[in-house]
Amino acid sequence: MTANDDTDKLAATPGRPWRASEETVEPVTDVVLILTTVPAGARTETIARSLVDERLAACVNVLAPMTSFYRWQGKIEQEEERQVVIKTTLDRVAAVQTRLRDLHAYEVPEFLVLPVSDGSTGYLDWVLKETR
Repeated sequence: MTANDDTDKLAATPGRPWRASEETVEPVTDVVLILTTVPAGARTETIARSLVDERLAACVNVLAPMTSFYRWQGKIEQEEERQVVIKTTLDRVAAVQTRLRDLHAYEVPEFLVLPVSDGSTGYLDWVLKETR
């Protein structure tokens, strides 16, 4: 890397998407998707409804039951789970994580935050409006 190399200006902050141009580095959108999994049982609806009711998420999708295989405390586990997709904003991520800890059955729940690099203006605006 040379002294004139601006590559370091293009680095993203963890958890924050960036669009780079020659002169600036800006967030792409404030909308994110959060992924978590929950046991295939009654808590799924409680989690989804709570997040939407409390305006921590604009929408929560609960996918069909699936089988997950993972290593936990030294052994391979098999569990019936449901994937949950939470549509929210960057400023709600910490609150969503805190609320999931309160509601979740797992000691270490999945919590992955994915940036939304683009989308329809109407939908992105709706997510912002519904999380305020």
